[in-house]
Amino acid sequence: MNTVLTIAGSDSCGGAGIQADLKTFAALRTYGLSVITAVTAQNTCGVMAIREMDREIIQAQMDAIYADIPVAAVKIGMLSSREIVCVVAAGLARYRAEKVVLDPVMLSKSGRSLLSDEAVASLKTDLIPQACVVTPNLPEAEALAGFAVTDEASMLRAAKLIYEMGAKHVVIKGGHLKGAAADLFYDGKTVEVFSQARLIAKHTHGTGCTFSSAIAAGLAKGLSVRDAVVQAKAYITMTIAHGFVLGKGVGPMQHFYGLYEKAGKC
Repeated sequence: MNTVLTIAGSDSCGGAGIQADLKTFAALRTYGLSVITAVTAQNTCGVMAIREMDREIIQAQMDAIYADIPVAAVKIGMLSSREIVCVVAAGLARYRAEKVVLDPVMLSKSGRSLLSDEAVASLKTDLIPQACVVTPNLPEAEALAGFAVTDEASMLRAAKLIYEMGAKHVVIKGGHLKGAAADLFYDGKTVEVFSQARLIAKHTHGTGCTFSSAIAAGLAKGLSVRDAVVQAKAYITMTIAHGFVLGKGVGPMQHFYGLYEKAGKC
């Protein structure tokens, strides 16, 4: 069984974070492992509170996994503080982690800040150079690049800058653009835009977490980075198309729709 480790925060309503990652890994037939960096109190309407884990327990979780279980790929999500970025970066370097997918989570869908300014600086110097793939959305790309990212030209400019920081591949997610949902892929040589007709859907809680986790699952199964991105794009489109009402705000996507459909349960 191909294993994928998620290093991220917990979402108490189950639509994003660790919970979305583990659902994605299972749906794509990989085995999920986890290191929890923070616990959030949140629901479909927003994030109410955040409690960071201390450095010692984060390191202990990583040590426990790597001492016992081979890790085929790693997905990194919410890290919250500079101290957490540093301990995760040190752990990845110590265990020579490969196939690392970094989703630089900075804001919740409701607008709550999930990463301090100091942590962004450490992300650039300590984690991006270890990443096989970095997957920022437009606001995250702006924070990393230091300029407005509003169209395909500025997406490419930002991707090139993030690549120069040390990332081997960059996927700028275009979900905030008007028109088609277009994601830009850059590997230092090749530029490719993966475009999909925009779905009119409200229930999209956890899209970023799910997309990056799907890429990591593909890499764990031996796909090339490009093919893993293509698989992830198809998977996230399917989950969004079958999102459902839960709670009073932005509901979750249906991570297991493909499996239910094959089993005749839809």
